[in-house]
Amino acid sequence: MESVKLFGTDGVRGAANSDLTPELAVSLARAAVATIVPSGGLVIIGRDTRESGPMLEGALAAGFAAAGVDVLLAGVIPTPAISFLIKDERAALGAVISASHNPPGDNGIKFFDHAGMKLAVAQEEKIEHAIAASIPPGGRVGKIIPLDAAATRYAAFLIGTIESEDVDLGGTRIVVDCAYGATGAIAPRVLRHFNADVIELNTAPDGWRINQNCGSTHLESVRAAVRDHNANLGIAFDGDGDRVLLAGPDGSIIDGDRMMGIAALHLHRSDQLVPPIVVATVMSNLGLEKRLVTEGIELVRTPVGDRHVAWEMRTRGARLGGEQSGHIIFSEHSPTGDGILTAVKLLEIAHINQTPLPHLAREIPILPQTLRNVPARDPAWVATHDEVRNAIAREQSQLADGGRILVRPSGTQPVVRVMVEAADMDICTATVDRLAAIIGRVAQSVNG
Repeated sequence: MESVKLFGTDGVRGAANSDLTPELAVSLARAAVATIVPSGGLVIIGRDTRESGPMLEGALAAGFAAAGVDVLLAGVIPTPAISFLIKDERAALGAVISASHNPPGDNGIKFFDHAGMKLAVAQEEKIEHAIAASIPPGGRVGKIIPLDAAATRYAAFLIGTIESEDVDLGGTRIVVDCAYGATGAIAPRVLRHFNADVIELNTAPDGWRINQNCGSTHLESVRAAVRDHNANLGIAFDGDGDRVLLAGPDGSIIDGDRMMGIAALHLHRSDQLVPPIVVATVMSNLGLEKRLVTEGIELVRTPVGDRHVAWEMRTRGARLGGEQSGHIIFSEHSPTGDGILTAVKLLEIAHINQTPLPHLAREIPILPQTLRNVPARDPAWVATHDEVRNAIAREQSQLADGGRILVRPSGTQPVVRVMVEAADMDICTATVDRLAAIIGRVAQSVNG
């Protein structure tokens, strides 16, 4: 039997009970044990609030137990909490049932290794091959046990990441939008520990409203609440809590690039950014790169995806990295993106500098950026066609050091993604228009 491509850029994901079935969950668990988990190993499972979560949790746990390993159920908990609990429990593997920022009807399964990092592509491929090999049943049956106080332990870990003894957020009003997801019971608790005045938004564990017009992918709610409550800051998480974006009292958004910039400048100025590098993806803004260079900090770019960032950080020994979308990694504390941890560390930086985060964000200039998706039946072929490559080279020579062009095939849709950054939005738009026209013409020639 041939192996089937199941894993995407962030685990196995699809419509719950249709693409992602209980049967597939059982098979994934058994295959993971056959390829990654050593004999006698321990596995931890966590999930977000989606209504399909308990169904897939039961199936995944059954698959692990049928393969002879013991399972700890952490329940509803942010994805990065599993990374922490793996190390705290000395588990061999962690599994998270979540579709992150996707709609409520979707769900997903992603695995973390014994070090709390997302699996490498090669490890995922081994799991896919093992599923195709039809592992025979039999042998020891593992135990399935609830993991007591998982959320409390994770909250204590987050509080412990603060290194300044006198951090006090008293008098600071913060709106916290938890997207009806996994951070709802933890993020407000952690912020209140530091005496913040917390206004809760979308904190109920409502799996049918997760990510719907709220959270880090729909910032209108948190921006409106910051204004209505006269708050100092808005914090918006996605459904599983591995990403975060911030909103200032004037409605300004502090995205992942600006958060990385704030943290990088602070760490570098206090001689803590060793080596002096930040790892980000090809999507991070040129303005961030230029600002870091002025401080003697190198921006290392990876392909899109927080997993690529995490593995590059590990290779280079980097302390800070992330994505524009709000996956930020402080490797001293966690090997994966953690929304609550990021918010807490940035608030600590603001406290140390006695400067509000929106003011610190102004130190990171963001160049205008235009994105365009051009339909293409074969995006990879179109994106590398000689006519397209020559057009990109011509346009980049016109922009010189004042701008940046990124043209890449989508890994999830039949489109070529075109991004242009420049000092002026009109230049961005005109450049994208010219490139999109050429890419569209080449794509049309393929479609015939």
